[in-house]
Amino acid sequence: MAHFAELNNDNVVVKVIVIHNNELLDESNQESEQKGIDFCVNLFGGNWIQTSYNNNFRGRFCGSGWTYDPVVDAFFPPKPYPSWIFNEELYKWQAPIPAPQVISTWDESLGNWVLP
Repeated sequence: MAHFAELNNDNVVVKVIVIHNNELLDESNQESEQKGIDFCVNLFGGNWIQTSYNNNFRGRFCGSGWTYDPVVDAFFPPKPYPSWIFNEELYKWQAPIPAPQVISTWDESLGNWVLP
């Protein structure tokens, strides 16, 4: 199965759908992302791009609310807190200070981790 994400005008993922791999096959019986995009556009309209359920390309498997960055050709999740920084190597947001070894939660107003 292949997964495709619909993007809005700001490259934010609106939804992710699954289509059969047969829809990606070209005249040489090879999978083509463009064939999948064409299938989605013909069925729903909009702007579509493939996402990898196995995280094989475009960073990580995306979900609604994620953003696609065409410069790095990757998806990244919504920023959980204003102070967090995006790690482009790991494709994830990180707190400005490392998390403690014990289970804790981030408190944006304090700018620090707190014990529950």
